[in-house]
Amino acid sequence: MQTLNDLRLAVLIDADNIPYSNVKGMLEEIAKYGTPTFKRIYGDWTKPTISGWKSVLLENAITPIQQYSYTKGKNSTDSALIIDGMDILYSGKVDGFCIVSSDSDFTRLATRLREAGMKVIGIGERKTPHPFIVSCDKFIYLDIIASSIVVPEVTHEIKKKGKVLVKKKKVEEPDPQSSTRTVKRLIAASITDLADDNGWAYLGDVGNLILKKQPDFDPRNFGFPKLTPLIKSLDFEIDERESGVNHVKHIYIKNRK
Repeated sequence: MQTLNDLRLAVLIDADNIPYSNVKGMLEEIAKYGTPTFKRIYGDWTKPTISGWKSVLLENAITPIQQYSYTKGKNSTDSALIIDGMDILYSGKVDGFCIVSSDSDFTRLATRLREAGMKVIGIGERKTPHPFIVSCDKFIYLDIIASSIVVPEVTHEIKKKGKVLVKKKKVEEPDPQSSTRTVKRLIAASITDLADDNGWAYLGDVGNLILKKQPDFDPRNFGFPKLTPLIKSLDFEIDERESGVNHVKHIYIKNRK
């Protein structure tokens, strides 16, 4: 049986709509879901606005695809990425796609790839339109990847009387409690959908159902590295059951009455 990490992925990056910072962290995140077979990035490399990408392409083995802007105000990069995506689909050399963009123009591409049986992972900024998010099997926000690697601290230079003073300021992080009620309702509803006659549901199945309902769901959005610690922080009944000769633990959860 093919596991998630065995998937061959085509990573297609829209340079016009994604910042070049923390590319390494992004690729490490993608590696959790499979092995990148294709790594291509699309843009008009004559534009100074995407010049920051050039320094990180070689060290991360990403192939740049040049696409000139034929008409001012029109984005021809999208068309090039979509055409390549369909070519790769018909090549039969991959099991899934990772589309890195915050542009809703790729909504139909993601939908078409899933219709063909492909696993589709989206990566983008929080400004990404909802239609593109829900067209993916899973959608990951870039700031989550960055916050798990980069120390949340920036420096500001303040000029005063000819001297440069350095002042450190912590970057404000999302409040993990701000959406607690919403995520608890989502988990509770998913437990109800899957529960047996005694009200118990397997945590792995609950996690998969939540992703189907909300592809951008991620425990890191709420300050937790995995789903299990998030569940344990909320008011659910938890039962750890051992099975097999290796005594593998399976976690079941239940709504409290």
